[in-house]
Amino acid sequence: MTTPDNWQKSSYSGPGDGDSCVELASTPTTLHLRESDDPATVLTITPAPLTHLLAAIRTDTL
Repeated sequence: MTTPDNWQKSSYSGPGDGDSCVELASTPTTLHLRESDDPATVLTITPAPLTHLLAAIRTDTL
């Protein structure tokens, strides 16, 4: 698997490089999530399941 190089830091994270945060990157067909404290561990997912998860979190229906 190719590691994307377009990682973006969560807007809820602090301004410094040392702050813990969730980072997101994308390829044409997948999304990649990682924790800044452990960047070697990457969760790869397609957009549809992530959309459903975020909708459930927003509506508190988990």
